[in-house]
Amino acid sequence: MTSSVRVLLPDKPVESLDAYLAGGGGEALKKALAMPGQEIIAEVKVSGLRGRGGAGFPTGMKWASVAQDSCPTKYFVCNGAEGEPGTFKDHMLMRRNPYQLLEGIAIGAYAIGAKRAFLGVKSSAQKEVAALQRALEEMSDRSCLGPVPIELALGPEDYLFGEEKALLAVIEEKDAMPRGADFPPYVMGLFVRHPSQLNPAVVNNVETISNVPHIVLRGASWFRSIGTSDSPGTMVFTLSGDVQKPGIYELPMGTPLRELLNDCGGGVRPGRKLKAILSGVANPIALPSHLDSPMDFGSMSRIGSGLGSGGFIVYDDTACMVQVTHLFSRFLWLESCNQCTSCKQGTAQSTGCLTQLIEGSGDEMDLDLVINGAMMAPQANRCYLPVEHSLLTPSIIRNFSQEFIRHYHRGCRNCREAVLPVMRDFDEATRVFTYSLGRAIP
Repeated sequence: MTSSVRVLLPDKPVESLDAYLAGGGGEALKKALAMPGQEIIAEVKVSGLRGRGGAGFPTGMKWASVAQDSCPTKYFVCNGAEGEPGTFKDHMLMRRNPYQLLEGIAIGAYAIGAKRAFLGVKSSAQKEVAALQRALEEMSDRSCLGPVPIELALGPEDYLFGEEKALLAVIEEKDAMPRGADFPPYVMGLFVRHPSQLNPAVVNNVETISNVPHIVLRGASWFRSIGTSDSPGTMVFTLSGDVQKPGIYELPMGTPLRELLNDCGGGVRPGRKLKAILSGVANPIALPSHLDSPMDFGSMSRIGSGLGSGGFIVYDDTACMVQVTHLFSRFLWLESCNQCTSCKQGTAQSTGCLTQLIEGSGDEMDLDLVINGAMMAPQANRCYLPVEHSLLTPSIIRNFSQEFIRHYHRGCRNCREAVLPVMRDFDEATRVFTYSLGRAIP
Protein backbone atom coordinates (compact mmCIF):
# COMPACT_ATOMS: atom_id res chain seq x y z
CA MET A 1 0.00 0.00 0.00
CA THR A 2 1.48 3.38 -0.99
CA SER A 3 2.32 5.96 1.67
CA SER A 4 0.14 9.04 2.07
CA VAL A 5 3.14 11.32 2.78
CA ARG A 6 2.84 14.45 0.68
CA VAL A 7 4.98 17.57 1.00
CA LEU A 8 5.04 19.41 -2.32
CA LEU A 9 1.91 18.56 -4.27
CA PRO A 10 -1.34 19.86 -2.71
CA ASP A 11 -4.66 18.21 -3.58
CA LYS A 12 -5.92 21.41 -5.18
CA PRO A 13 -4.11 24.39 -6.72
CA VAL A 14 -3.13 27.19 -4.36
CA GLU A 15 -4.81 30.04 -6.21
CA SER A 16 -3.96 33.10 -4.15
CA LEU A 17 -1.29 34.47 -1.86
CA ASP A 18 -3.83 34.71 0.95
CA ALA A 19 -4.52 30.97 0.65
CA TYR A 20 -0.78 30.25 0.69
CA LEU A 21 -0.16 32.41 3.75
CA ALA A 22 -3.15 30.88 5.55
CA GLY A 23 -1.52 27.47 5.20
CA GLY A 24 1.78 28.63 6.71
CA GLY A 25 3.40 29.85 3.52
CA GLY A 26 5.94 32.64 3.87
CA GLU A 27 7.06 31.61 7.36
CA ALA A 28 10.17 29.86 6.02
CA LEU A 29 11.40 33.01 4.30
CA LYS A 30 10.82 35.06 7.45
CA LYS A 31 12.86 32.53 9.41
CA ALA A 32 15.59 32.45 6.74
CA LEU A 33 15.99 36.23 6.61
CA ALA A 34 16.77 36.21 10.33
CA MET A 35 19.62 33.72 9.76
CA PRO A 36 23.06 34.15 8.18
CA GLY A 37 23.19 32.65 4.71
CA GLN A 38 25.77 30.05 5.73
CA GLU A 39 23.39 28.66 8.38
CA ILE A 40 20.69 28.14 5.77
CA ILE A 41 23.17 26.37 3.49
CA ALA A 42 24.35 24.22 6.39
CA GLU A 43 20.75 23.16 7.11
CA VAL A 44 20.19 22.26 3.46
CA LYS A 45 23.44 20.27 3.51
CA VAL A 46 22.41 18.33 6.62
CA SER A 47 18.97 17.63 5.11
CA GLY A 48 20.59 15.58 2.36
CA LEU A 49 18.42 17.21 -0.33
CA ARG A 50 19.60 16.04 -3.75
CA GLY A 51 18.77 17.57 -7.10
CA ARG A 52 15.51 16.31 -8.59
CA GLY A 53 16.36 17.26 -12.17
CA GLY A 54 18.20 14.04 -12.95
CA ALA A 55 21.76 14.12 -11.62
CA GLY A 56 20.92 13.90 -7.91
CA PHE A 57 23.79 16.23 -6.92
CA PRO A 58 23.71 17.39 -3.25
CA THR A 59 21.96 20.77 -3.22
CA GLY A 60 23.72 22.22 -0.17
CA MET A 61 27.13 21.42 -1.66
CA LYS A 62 26.20 23.24 -4.88
CA TRP A 63 25.01 26.28 -2.94
CA ALA A 64 28.11 26.33 -0.74
CA SER A 65 30.50 26.26 -3.72
CA VAL A 66 28.94 29.45 -5.12
CA ALA A 67 28.40 31.20 -1.77
CA GLN A 68 32.07 30.71 -0.86
CA ASP A 69 33.34 31.95 -4.23
CA SER A 70 35.34 35.17 -4.01
CA CYS A 71 33.55 36.67 -7.03
CA PRO A 72 31.35 39.52 -5.78
CA THR A 73 28.48 38.97 -8.24
CA LYS A 74 26.46 35.76 -8.01
CA TYR A 75 23.15 34.58 -9.46
CA PHE A 76 20.48 32.06 -8.50
CA VAL A 77 18.65 30.27 -11.33
CA CYS A 78 15.67 27.92 -11.28
CA ASN A 79 15.31 25.59 -14.25
CA GLY A 80 11.62 25.22 -15.10
CA ALA A 81 12.19 24.29 -18.75
CA GLU A 82 11.17 20.66 -18.22
CA GLY A 83 11.03 18.89 -21.59
CA GLU A 84 12.34 15.35 -21.18
CA PRO A 85 9.97 12.70 -22.53
CA GLY A 86 7.91 11.11 -19.77
CA THR A 87 8.29 13.97 -17.28
CA PHE A 88 5.69 16.54 -16.22
CA LYS A 89 6.19 16.95 -12.47
CA ASP A 90 7.75 20.42 -12.57
CA HIS A 91 4.88 21.67 -14.72
CA MET A 92 2.42 20.32 -12.16
CA LEU A 93 4.29 21.89 -9.23
CA MET A 94 4.29 25.29 -10.93
CA ARG A 95 0.56 24.98 -11.60
CA ARG A 96 -0.42 23.67 -8.17
CA ASN A 97 1.74 25.87 -5.94
CA PRO A 98 3.87 28.57 -7.61
CA TYR A 99 4.18 30.33 -4.24
CA GLN A 100 6.29 27.64 -2.58
CA LEU A 101 8.62 27.66 -5.59
CA LEU A 102 9.08 31.44 -5.48
CA GLU A 103 9.62 31.31 -1.73
CA GLY A 104 12.28 28.65 -2.27
CA ILE A 105 14.01 30.79 -4.90
CA ALA A 106 13.93 33.78 -2.53
CA ILE A 107 15.53 31.72 0.26
CA GLY A 108 18.22 30.25 -1.99
CA ALA A 109 19.08 33.58 -3.57
CA TYR A 110 19.43 35.20 -0.14
CA ALA A 111 21.49 32.28 1.21
CA ILE A 112 24.16 32.44 -1.51
CA GLY A 113 24.23 36.25 -1.62
CA ALA A 114 22.84 36.50 -5.16
CA LYS A 115 22.50 39.78 -7.01
CA ARG A 116 19.50 38.58 -9.02
CA ALA A 117 17.45 35.41 -9.44
CA PHE A 118 15.85 33.97 -12.58
CA LEU A 119 13.21 31.35 -13.29
CA GLY A 120 13.41 29.87 -16.80
CA VAL A 121 10.13 28.54 -18.25
CA LYS A 122 9.01 27.70 -21.78
CA SER A 123 6.81 30.45 -23.19
CA SER A 124 4.52 27.73 -24.57
CA ALA A 125 3.70 26.58 -21.00
CA GLN A 126 0.84 29.04 -20.75
CA LYS A 127 -0.81 27.65 -17.61
CA GLU A 128 2.47 27.57 -15.73
CA VAL A 129 3.52 31.04 -16.90
CA ALA A 130 0.15 32.51 -15.91
CA ALA A 131 0.34 30.95 -12.42
CA LEU A 132 3.89 32.17 -11.89
CA GLN A 133 3.20 35.68 -13.13
CA ARG A 134 0.18 35.94 -10.81
CA ALA A 135 2.14 34.66 -7.83
CA LEU A 136 5.18 36.82 -8.59
CA GLU A 137 3.02 39.96 -8.80
CA GLU A 138 1.12 39.16 -5.60
CA MET A 139 4.25 38.34 -3.62
CA SER A 140 6.16 41.36 -4.92
CA ASP A 141 3.31 43.75 -4.13
CA ARG A 142 3.20 42.50 -0.54
CA SER A 143 6.99 42.28 -0.01
CA CYS A 144 6.95 38.49 0.36
CA LEU A 145 10.05 37.74 -1.74
CA GLY A 146 12.97 39.07 0.27
CA PRO A 147 15.78 41.34 -0.93
CA VAL A 148 16.78 39.61 -4.20
CA PRO A 149 14.83 40.50 -7.39
CA ILE A 150 13.27 37.48 -9.13
CA GLU A 151 12.57 37.54 -12.87
CA LEU A 152 10.84 35.15 -15.25
CA ALA A 153 12.91 34.20 -18.32
CA LEU A 154 10.67 32.81 -21.05
CA GLY A 155 12.34 30.52 -23.55
CA PRO A 156 11.80 28.32 -26.61
CA GLU A 157 10.24 24.88 -26.94
CA ASP A 158 13.67 23.29 -27.49
CA TYR A 159 14.60 20.34 -25.28
CA LEU A 160 18.03 21.96 -24.98
CA PHE A 161 16.47 24.90 -23.13
CA GLY A 162 16.51 22.58 -20.12
CA GLU A 163 20.29 22.04 -20.40
CA GLU A 164 21.67 24.34 -17.72
CA LYS A 165 24.25 26.14 -19.86
CA ALA A 166 21.71 26.62 -22.66
CA LEU A 167 19.27 27.96 -20.04
CA LEU A 168 21.83 30.56 -18.99
CA ALA A 169 22.28 31.50 -22.64
CA VAL A 170 18.54 32.17 -22.94
CA ILE A 171 18.61 34.33 -19.81
CA GLU A 172 21.35 36.32 -21.57
CA GLU A 173 18.94 36.68 -24.55
CA LYS A 174 20.89 34.27 -26.75
CA ASP A 175 19.82 31.06 -28.48
CA ALA A 176 19.36 27.93 -26.36
CA MET A 177 22.76 26.48 -27.22
CA PRO A 178 25.21 24.73 -24.86
CA ARG A 179 28.50 26.47 -24.21
CA GLY A 180 30.64 23.42 -24.88
CA ALA A 181 34.00 23.33 -23.12
CA ASP A 182 33.46 26.56 -21.17
CA PHE A 183 33.27 26.50 -17.40
CA PRO A 184 30.11 25.12 -15.73
CA PRO A 185 27.52 27.53 -14.26
CA TYR A 186 28.87 27.33 -10.71
CA VAL A 187 32.16 28.74 -12.07
CA MET A 188 31.30 31.04 -15.00
CA GLY A 189 27.63 31.84 -14.44
CA LEU A 190 25.86 34.74 -16.12
CA PHE A 191 26.67 37.95 -18.00
CA VAL A 192 30.39 37.31 -18.28
CA ARG A 193 31.94 40.02 -20.47
CA HIS A 194 35.55 38.93 -20.07
CA PRO A 195 37.21 35.58 -19.12
CA SER A 196 38.65 37.20 -16.00
CA GLN A 197 35.13 38.16 -14.84
CA LEU A 198 33.28 35.11 -13.53
CA ASN A 199 29.79 35.53 -12.07
CA PRO A 200 28.97 32.07 -10.66
CA ALA A 201 25.39 30.83 -10.66
CA VAL A 202 23.49 28.14 -8.81
CA VAL A 203 21.11 26.22 -11.09
CA ASN A 204 18.46 23.95 -9.53
CA ASN A 205 15.24 22.56 -10.97
CA VAL A 206 11.71 23.37 -9.80
CA GLU A 207 11.15 20.35 -7.57
CA THR A 208 14.49 20.75 -5.80
CA ILE A 209 13.82 24.38 -4.92
CA SER A 210 10.21 23.68 -3.93
CA ASN A 211 11.57 21.55 -1.07
CA VAL A 212 13.61 24.40 0.42
CA PRO A 213 10.86 26.28 2.34
CA HIS A 214 9.78 23.03 4.02
CA ILE A 215 13.34 22.18 5.05
CA VAL A 216 14.02 25.66 6.44
CA LEU A 217 10.75 25.79 8.36
CA ARG A 218 10.61 22.19 9.66
CA GLY A 219 14.31 21.38 9.88
CA ALA A 220 16.74 18.93 8.32
CA SER A 221 15.88 16.11 10.74
CA TRP A 222 12.22 16.28 9.71
CA PHE A 223 13.21 16.03 6.03
CA ARG A 224 15.51 13.09 6.76
CA SER A 225 12.65 11.28 8.52
CA ILE A 226 11.10 10.75 5.06
CA GLY A 227 12.65 8.63 2.33
CA THR A 228 16.02 6.91 2.69
CA SER A 229 19.45 7.86 4.04
CA ASP A 230 20.73 7.92 0.46
CA SER A 231 17.80 9.94 -0.86
CA PRO A 232 15.79 11.78 1.82
CA GLY A 233 12.40 13.37 1.25
CA THR A 234 9.64 12.69 -1.22
CA MET A 235 9.75 12.80 -5.01
CA VAL A 236 7.06 13.72 -7.50
CA PHE A 237 6.88 10.96 -10.11
CA THR A 238 5.35 11.10 -13.58
CA LEU A 239 3.84 7.81 -14.74
CA SER A 240 2.78 7.35 -18.36
CA GLY A 241 2.44 4.77 -21.10
CA ASP A 242 0.75 1.39 -20.80
CA VAL A 243 -0.73 1.74 -17.32
CA GLN A 244 -4.39 2.08 -16.42
CA LYS A 245 -4.00 5.27 -14.36
CA PRO A 246 -1.29 7.58 -15.75
CA GLY A 247 -0.61 10.60 -13.61
CA ILE A 248 1.60 12.60 -11.25
CA TYR A 249 2.24 10.97 -7.87
CA GLU A 250 4.23 12.18 -4.84
CA LEU A 251 5.80 9.33 -2.85
CA PRO A 252 8.58 8.95 -0.29
CA MET A 253 11.95 8.27 -1.88
CA GLY A 254 12.72 4.56 -1.59
CA THR A 255 9.16 3.47 -2.43
CA PRO A 256 9.39 0.30 -4.56
CA LEU A 257 8.88 0.81 -8.27
CA ARG A 258 6.12 -1.81 -8.08
CA GLU A 259 4.00 0.47 -5.86
CA LEU A 260 4.17 3.32 -8.34
CA LEU A 261 3.21 1.12 -11.29
CA ASN A 262 0.61 -1.10 -9.62
CA ASP A 263 -0.81 0.71 -6.56
CA CYS A 264 -0.78 4.20 -8.09
CA GLY A 265 -0.97 3.39 -11.79
CA GLY A 266 -3.25 0.37 -11.61
CA GLY A 267 -0.76 -1.81 -13.48
CA VAL A 268 -0.90 -2.69 -17.16
CA ARG A 269 -4.20 -3.45 -18.88
CA PRO A 270 -5.93 -6.77 -18.09
CA GLY A 271 -4.51 -9.60 -20.17
CA ARG A 272 -1.27 -7.76 -20.91
CA LYS A 273 2.23 -8.27 -19.48
CA LEU A 274 4.76 -5.66 -18.45
CA LYS A 275 7.63 -5.52 -20.92
CA ALA A 276 9.91 -2.57 -20.15
CA ILE A 277 10.14 0.66 -18.15
CA LEU A 278 12.03 3.74 -19.28
CA SER A 279 13.22 6.28 -16.72
CA GLY A 280 13.11 9.14 -19.18
CA VAL A 281 15.68 9.05 -21.99
CA ALA A 282 18.82 9.48 -19.90
CA ASN A 283 19.13 6.00 -18.35
CA PRO A 284 19.27 2.34 -19.40
CA ILE A 285 15.88 0.63 -19.29
CA ALA A 286 14.45 -1.24 -16.30
CA LEU A 287 12.74 -4.63 -16.65
CA PRO A 288 9.86 -6.43 -14.88
CA SER A 289 12.47 -8.18 -12.73
CA HIS A 290 13.37 -4.79 -11.26
CA LEU A 291 9.92 -3.94 -9.89
CA ASP A 292 10.97 -4.42 -6.28
CA SER A 293 13.80 -1.91 -6.59
CA PRO A 294 13.39 1.13 -4.30
CA MET A 295 13.05 4.39 -6.18
CA ASP A 296 16.09 6.23 -4.88
CA PHE A 297 19.31 7.27 -6.58
CA GLY A 298 21.51 4.48 -5.25
CA SER A 299 19.07 1.59 -5.69
CA MET A 300 18.12 2.51 -9.26
CA SER A 301 21.79 2.80 -10.16
CA ARG A 302 22.49 -0.64 -8.67
CA ILE A 303 19.99 -2.31 -11.02
CA GLY A 304 21.81 -0.73 -13.96
CA SER A 305 19.27 2.02 -14.63
CA GLY A 306 18.71 5.38 -12.92
CA LEU A 307 16.11 7.49 -11.14
CA GLY A 308 16.53 10.47 -13.44
CA SER A 309 13.90 13.14 -12.93
CA GLY A 310 11.28 10.60 -11.81
CA GLY A 311 9.51 10.14 -15.14
CA PHE A 312 8.63 6.49 -15.82
CA ILE A 313 7.32 5.39 -19.24
CA VAL A 314 5.75 1.92 -19.16
CA TYR A 315 5.50 -0.50 -22.10
CA ASP A 316 3.47 -3.70 -22.18
CA ASP A 317 3.95 -6.75 -24.40
CA THR A 318 2.22 -5.11 -27.38
CA ALA A 319 4.99 -2.50 -27.75
CA CYS A 320 7.51 -2.80 -30.58
CA MET A 321 10.88 -2.08 -28.97
CA VAL A 322 12.46 -1.36 -32.36
CA GLN A 323 9.97 1.48 -32.81
CA VAL A 324 10.52 2.65 -29.22
CA THR A 325 14.29 2.76 -29.77
CA HIS A 326 13.88 4.62 -33.05
CA LEU A 327 11.48 7.08 -31.46
CA PHE A 328 13.89 8.18 -28.74
CA SER A 329 16.98 8.05 -30.96
CA ARG A 330 15.21 10.32 -33.45
CA PHE A 331 14.08 12.65 -30.66
CA LEU A 332 17.63 13.08 -29.35
CA TRP A 333 18.98 13.60 -32.86
CA LEU A 334 16.42 16.23 -33.83
CA GLU A 335 16.70 18.06 -30.50
CA SER A 336 20.49 18.15 -30.67
CA CYS A 337 22.33 21.44 -31.20
CA ASN A 338 24.13 19.56 -34.01
CA GLN A 339 27.51 21.08 -33.14
CA CYS A 340 29.52 17.95 -32.35
CA THR A 341 30.46 14.60 -33.91
CA SER A 342 28.59 12.62 -31.28
CA CYS A 343 25.22 13.83 -32.58
CA LYS A 344 25.93 14.95 -36.15
CA GLN A 345 27.38 11.54 -36.98
CA GLY A 346 26.70 9.13 -34.11
CA THR A 347 23.07 9.73 -33.20
CA ALA A 348 22.23 10.50 -36.84
CA GLN A 349 23.76 7.17 -37.89
CA SER A 350 21.79 5.26 -35.26
CA THR A 351 18.53 6.92 -36.22
CA GLY A 352 19.03 6.24 -39.93
CA CYS A 353 19.84 2.57 -39.41
CA LEU A 354 16.86 2.11 -37.08
CA THR A 355 14.67 3.62 -39.79
CA GLN A 356 15.95 0.95 -42.21
CA LEU A 357 15.17 -1.80 -39.71
CA ILE A 358 11.61 -0.53 -39.35
CA GLU A 359 11.12 -0.16 -43.08
CA GLY A 360 12.45 -3.65 -43.84
CA SER A 361 15.75 -2.90 -45.58
CA GLY A 362 17.95 -3.35 -42.49
CA ASP A 363 19.96 -6.31 -41.25
CA GLU A 364 22.66 -7.29 -38.76
CA MET A 365 25.11 -4.71 -40.11
CA ASP A 366 22.58 -1.94 -39.52
CA LEU A 367 22.09 -3.09 -35.94
CA ASP A 368 25.86 -2.96 -35.41
CA LEU A 369 25.89 0.56 -36.85
CA VAL A 370 23.11 1.59 -34.44
CA ILE A 371 25.24 0.55 -31.48
CA ASN A 372 28.42 2.04 -32.95
CA GLY A 373 26.65 5.33 -33.52
CA ALA A 374 25.33 5.38 -29.98
CA MET A 375 28.78 4.73 -28.56
CA MET A 376 30.35 7.75 -30.28
CA ALA A 377 29.61 9.66 -27.07
CA PRO A 378 31.46 11.14 -25.40
CA GLN A 379 33.48 12.60 -28.27
CA ALA A 380 33.90 16.25 -27.40
CA ASN A 381 30.14 16.43 -26.96
CA ARG A 382 28.83 19.89 -26.10
CA CYS A 383 25.89 18.67 -24.03
CA TYR A 384 24.55 15.49 -22.44
CA LEU A 385 22.15 14.42 -25.23
CA PRO A 386 24.54 11.99 -26.98
CA VAL A 387 25.45 10.48 -23.61
CA GLU A 388 21.73 9.88 -22.98
CA HIS A 389 21.58 8.11 -26.34
CA SER A 390 24.63 5.98 -25.50
CA LEU A 391 23.00 4.81 -22.26
CA LEU A 392 19.47 4.12 -23.49
CA THR A 393 19.78 2.69 -27.00
CA PRO A 394 22.29 -0.16 -26.38
CA SER A 395 20.38 -1.18 -23.24
CA ILE A 396 17.16 -1.72 -25.23
CA ILE A 397 18.98 -3.65 -27.97
CA ARG A 398 20.79 -5.80 -25.42
CA ASN A 399 17.59 -6.81 -23.65
CA PHE A 400 15.39 -7.23 -26.74
CA SER A 401 17.89 -8.42 -29.35
CA GLN A 402 15.54 -11.11 -30.74
CA GLU A 403 12.95 -8.46 -31.50
CA PHE A 404 15.48 -6.55 -33.60
CA ILE A 405 16.57 -9.73 -35.36
CA ARG A 406 12.97 -10.44 -36.34
CA HIS A 407 12.93 -7.10 -38.16
CA TYR A 408 15.83 -8.05 -40.47
CA HIS A 409 14.69 -7.71 -44.12
CA ARG A 410 11.13 -7.72 -42.81
CA GLY A 411 10.53 -4.48 -40.96
CA CYS A 412 7.51 -3.68 -38.84
CA ARG A 413 4.48 -5.81 -39.67
CA ASN A 414 1.36 -5.01 -37.71
CA CYS A 415 3.50 -3.39 -35.02
CA ARG A 416 1.76 -0.91 -32.76
CA GLU A 417 2.87 2.64 -33.56
CA ALA A 418 4.93 4.13 -30.74
CA VAL A 419 4.06 7.61 -29.46
CA LEU A 420 6.64 10.14 -28.32
CA PRO A 421 5.70 11.04 -24.71
CA VAL A 422 6.78 14.68 -24.71
CA MET A 423 4.06 16.11 -22.51
CA ARG A 424 2.25 19.37 -23.19
CA ASP A 425 -0.67 19.02 -20.78
CA PHE A 426 -2.40 16.72 -18.32
CA ASP A 427 -6.15 16.46 -17.76
CA GLU A 428 -6.51 15.43 -14.13
CA ALA A 429 -10.18 14.49 -14.53
CA THR A 430 -9.61 12.02 -17.37
CA ARG A 431 -5.99 11.19 -16.47
CA VAL A 432 -4.92 11.82 -20.05
CA PHE A 433 -1.64 13.40 -21.11
CA THR A 434 -1.52 15.54 -24.24
CA TYR A 435 1.68 14.97 -26.20
CA SER A 436 3.65 17.28 -28.45
CA LEU A 437 3.93 16.27 -32.09
CA GLY A 438 7.69 16.65 -31.84
CA ARG A 439 10.17 18.37 -34.12
CA ALA A 440 9.86 17.71 -37.86
CA ILE A 441 12.64 16.19 -39.96
CA PRO A 442 14.67 19.14 -41.30
